[in-house]
Amino acid sequence: MATSLKIDDMLKGRVQNLASQRRRSPHWIMLEAIQQYVEREEARENLKQEALASWAAFKEDGQHLTGEEVRAWLDTRGTDDERAMPDCHE
Repeated sequence: MATSLKIDDMLKGRVQNLASQRRRSPHWIMLEAIQQYVEREEARENLKQEALASWAAFKEDGQHLTGEEVRAWLDTRGTDDERAMPDCHE
């Protein structure tokens, strides 16, 4: 699928300058930028959807861990004293 982008002269110059410094084509620079943006935004949307699902589950059954419980558990991760994740409670 061929797509064209119209960018202002200042941005075009910046892309060309960066492409020259990186020994890449301006096309490669723009594709890389778009790919990184899309991946970052997809990850952000996934995180948002997971948070909404967690909130819905909490509203339904009230099961949770407090921040203090999670921090205490995480503090043991990777240590000789590593503990299992605590069970959720109401």
